[in-house]
Amino acid sequence: MSSENAAPEGADTAQLPAITFDDLGLSPDTLRAVKEGGYNTPTPIQAAAIPEVLKGRDVLGIAQTGTGKTASFTLPMIDILAAGRARARMPRTLILEPTRELAAQVAEAFDKYGKYQKLTKALLIGGVSFGDQDALLARGVDVLIATPGRLLDHFERGKLLLTGVQVMVVDEADRMLDMGFIPDIERIFKLTPFTRQTLFFSATMPPEITRLTEQFLSSPIRIEASRPATTASTIEQRVVMLPGGDPRTRRAALRAVMTAGEVKNGIVFCNRKTDVDVVALSLKRHGFNASPIHGDLDQSLRTKTLDRFRSGDLQFLIASDVAARGLDIPDVSHVFNYEPPRSPDDYVHRIGRTGRAGKQGASFTLVGPSDKKSLEAIEKLTGKPIEKAHIEGVPEAALGDPNDRGGRGRRAEELKHEHSKRLAEKKQRFQKRDPERPQASTEPVKHEPSAERTERAPREDRAPQRGPRRERGERTPAPLPHQDANTPGFGENLPAFLRKKP
Repeated sequence: MSSENAAPEGADTAQLPAITFDDLGLSPDTLRAVKEGGYNTPTPIQAAAIPEVLKGRDVLGIAQTGTGKTASFTLPMIDILAAGRARARMPRTLILEPTRELAAQVAEAFDKYGKYQKLTKALLIGGVSFGDQDALLARGVDVLIATPGRLLDHFERGKLLLTGVQVMVVDEADRMLDMGFIPDIERIFKLTPFTRQTLFFSATMPPEITRLTEQFLSSPIRIEASRPATTASTIEQRVVMLPGGDPRTRRAALRAVMTAGEVKNGIVFCNRKTDVDVVALSLKRHGFNASPIHGDLDQSLRTKTLDRFRSGDLQFLIASDVAARGLDIPDVSHVFNYEPPRSPDDYVHRIGRTGRAGKQGASFTLVGPSDKKSLEAIEKLTGKPIEKAHIEGVPEAALGDPNDRGGRGRRAEELKHEHSKRLAEKKQRFQKRDPERPQASTEPVKHEPSAERTERAPREDRAPQRGPRRERGERTPAPLPHQDANTPGFGENLPAFLRKKP
């Protein structure tokens, strides 16, 4: 949430009274929880969406992260669920999130704002035991928060029914599209009652998302609340111009920038998951306290990494946009862009992780020769040029192949090196444990042929491989084990079904 007012665009705000949460029709218990959280004035999307949700209408929200949309559906849902009772394996409301971290944050929001309501919830995400989740579903839950894949896993195992869903929320729909979840979303829609109330949120509206809303929403009210395309004045923005765009040059420049000033902690953003792994591995080798986070990592590891970063045990978080989208990570001193993001809007979102709550922050973006158009798009969106920084230690000439853009080949090389390193360490441990034990040779074994095989006998002196050739027409088959050699056919061993009846 924030302290922005929900004044209509172009209106004279001096003549309009400030809208508060008291004006939105929320229950006293929910308002009490909101005020205890320190919020009094709703954001534009909260002011517009909450009354409509309470009326039971479908909502199509065009909203980016940072506009307060989570509270725009959690607050009215808490009041809607106050009346009624959950039944076993039949959740009353369903919220779909693209990532495990976003699902966990929505669950925290329900705990925060619903603390005076006796509501039950379950969080269905990967990386968590099926047994614990099954137990919650068996008791019945009011709120079910899930990622699409894990939700369908429970449904196919017969542990879940969606026929009792009254309100369904699809959050970050455009990210769902990017991650390939749209077929799962369509299937889940068809498993829920057509009488449900649907709340649909997306930052953008590509054709596939538009088709989905036209198919599954009923006369929705459209609410648009874009995040301002400006950056906070508390953020000091700089770009670092590079002589080349190859990964080796970028990593050397990144290390120089990260050590140039007083950095309490920071997030390094990469455009690709493969770059996240490679950059994190490179920083670790050079002594930086860094760890990666992206969608391919195990959930328990991702949760542990975020907890370490929030507690200060981890100094640098290397992240992809999808993994970091919507995460609440306060008190970040620096943001580093390994390269400019693909979308200018993502730049505003990335650097918005620092300079919060009136604190000073800094952002540095590495810009290679091929990134100048991306930089121009960012400066056009923010409305001002970004000052260039000259930092000691940044390479003055390209260090690697200018045609190398990183990716799978570079990642394979890094993994191969890491594997060789682990094998060498393992060999050293065995040598320390038993120094006199002979070590296995790493050279390939060559098998020399024996003298007997090399000096083969002449063909005419070899033993015959087959018996003597018989003349055509001759055939003397050996008798079968159950036959008498002097009796044709089966003899006394003739099967009963072939014997003539007397």
